[in-house]
Order: sequence, then structure tokens, then C-alpha cells
Amino acid sequence: MVVGAGPAGSTTAFHLAKSGLRVLLLEKTRFPREKVCGDGLTPRAVKELVTMGVDIDGPGWIRNRGLRVVGGGLRLELDWPELHSFPDFGLVRTRADFDEILVRHAESAGVHVIEGANVTGPILDERSGHVTGVKVRHDGRGEHDGDESYTARLVVAADGNSTRLSIAMGLHKRADRPMGVAVRTYFRSPRHDDDYLETWLELWDGDRLLPGYGWIFGVGDGTANIGLGLLNTSEAFKNIDYRDLLRRWVKNMPAEWGCTEENMTAPVRGAALPMAFNRQPHYTRGLVLVGDAGGTINPFNGEGIAYAMETGRIAAEVIVQALARGTAAQRERALLAYPRILKDAYGGYFTLGRMFVEAIGRPGVMNFATRHGLPHPTLMRFAFKLLANLTDRRGDASDRIINALSKVAPSA
Repeated sequence: MVVGAGPAGSTTAFHLAKSGLRVLLLEKTRFPREKVCGDGLTPRAVKELVTMGVDIDGPGWIRNRGLRVVGGGLRLELDWPELHSFPDFGLVRTRADFDEILVRHAESAGVHVIEGANVTGPILDERSGHVTGVKVRHDGRGEHDGDESYTARLVVAADGNSTRLSIAMGLHKRADRPMGVAVRTYFRSPRHDDDYLETWLELWDGDRLLPGYGWIFGVGDGTANIGLGLLNTSEAFKNIDYRDLLRRWVKNMPAEWGCTEENMTAPVRGAALPMAFNRQPHYTRGLVLVGDAGGTINPFNGEGIAYAMETGRIAAEVIVQALARGTAAQRERALLAYPRILKDAYGGYFTLGRMFVEAIGRPGVMNFATRHGLPHPTLMRFAFKLLANLTDRRGDASDRIINALSKVAPSA
């Protein structure tokens, strides 16, 4: 059973079903539905889509060549690196479309999806304390109504940052892990068909430098997703009106971009970004955590979709192997490997990311790095690979340096 039909939940369910398991996927809302996101997909996410067989050549998928970085009075275009491990292009797709595409893809693989199913808590075995199912309150708009209980051999928590299931099992957020906040809206704008994702390392309000970073991602349908992010390592994190901050930044954009109140097509919405394994362990007593429920967002760049899908695939692989074991003890031993696998894959890299966000949270550090780093394209290409986590195992010198740093850094 998988709880939550975002990218992590739908990916997990898809891979489980493709392995021949019966899978129930519960989603509290109904599709299509909104999610706060930049809507940008890096080559890491594209690789997962290709692996799942999702058609990314159809209408609505907008390809991009790389990242345009704006700061220090400079604009630098960085193409996605050419690697054996990942494609050399990214995509943009609104989450209202993207999440529904993934859940329907999971359905086509044999997953049974129930929408409007709000999971209110786990069902626990009285003797072992293991999760054996969940309690659900249906919204009554479909074939199901009222309260119901569902049982399963394993439950996957893909219920996002708030993850009611994890909290009920005593898995709370770690205070020593960074958190971010993202706010975004959409504008009708000629920037809608840009070949590059664009990120601003400096947000100016007249002569005042605002905390955070901004983005402009063309959606291809006449609108652009424009938003900003702020980390809790910044002193301004607790005392700032994020929506007002976005409006003030947008007012300074060139008039020809059309980013005015009249051209805004959606309200300003915000969401929390749980980073660097801020909830652990990722498996306990019959509950497997994937995506935002396990705090798998990349602290370097705030990317969450790729890691949601990757952890969903990894979790499915572990679950399939575990359920094939002959005894409960053997199954448990196999499942307990899941947190170690995640730490081997991301632990050192996320530790580097935690050091990075601590540094840029200090006044003046980001401004200094922007002004002295952007004029050096070679340095920026290295930083681009590091921040996007895009390397080959046996790549060039920059790949080897990044991989070595991730390997020697303590696991998150």
C-alpha cells in the first residue's frame, strides 16, 4: 500500500506493480490538483521518466538546454552536461499535469488508485507495533464513502512534508537539517518559451538586496512560473512575508516581460522544502518513507521531484526483494537495508549540501560568491555539476572531484 500519489508515491507504486505485486495507492485529493513547485525537471528527473516509459515527446512537455544564472551584473548560460548517466536536457511541466500523468501511468501498470481517500492514521499490530494498514476517511465523491480501513503487508509513506503517518510512528523532523520555503505564481509573459531555466542569485528591491534566490521557468503555454526560495539558515527566514517578497522582486522586472498583477494567472502559493534527510529512519516497523516524507530534497538547489522518484524506485526494489523472502525475520532484515542504501546514495552529498546552505546563510557570502564566481565559466560549470548532482561515476576531473567529496563526507 502506498499513501500519497505525488511523484514519490506514483513512482513507487508503478515499480511495485511492474514487479507483479498488487498495489493500492491512496490519495487524499482528486486529480487534477495543484502543487507548489517550480515545475522544472532536471536530467535526473528526466532519466526516471524515461526509465518508467513515460512519453515525454507528446504535447505539453517543454525541453530546456540548461540553466541561465543571473547575478553580479552578469548572465551565464550553462548547458546540461553531456554524461553517460543522464540525458543532456531538462523538462518543464506544471505539477497539475505532471502528477496526474504519473498516477495514470501507475494505473496503466495495474495500480489500484483511490482518490479522495484521506489517511487519518496507521493501524498497528498490538504485539509487534508494526504497521499493518491505515485508517481512511473518504470524501464521498466516488464509489467509497465514510470511514474505512485497509490492510497491507507493507505501507509506504509518500504523504509529503506533513507526513501524518511518519509522525504517528514517532518519526519527527530533525532540527539539525535545513528547511526551505518556496513561493511561486504564474504570469502571462513572453518568457514562456525560454530554452533555459533561469535562476537569479540576487533579488533586488531598489538598492536593497533581499534574502533568497529566484527563478523564471517558461511553461510553454503562454505563461511562466516565477518564484523564489529562502533557506532557514538565513536570519530573515522567520521574519519575512514571502508573498510580499515575491511581489517586490517581480516589480523590478523589465516591463516587456509582462509580470504585472493584471497578467498573474494564479495566486501566490507557498510550500515547505524538507531537505537532507530531515526525517529518519526511512524504514521502521513496516513503514517505508519516500520523497518529501523522508526529507529527500537536495539542499544545494531545492530539487525534490528527481529524488522523490529515485527514492520511490529504490524503495520498490527493496520491497520486492524483501517480500520474496521466506520468513518475517528475513523480510525485516531486507527492509532494514533501505535506509543504508539511501545513505550510501545521498548521505555524503547531502552533508556537503548542509555545509553549503550554512555558508550562504551568512550575510554577504552569497553576494561575494556570485560576484567572484560568475566571471569564471570553468568554475561555474564545476559548481553547476555539484549543485545539480550531475556526474558520471567515471567521468572527467570535475566528476571525480565531486564524487570523491561526496564519498569522504560524513553521511547525512
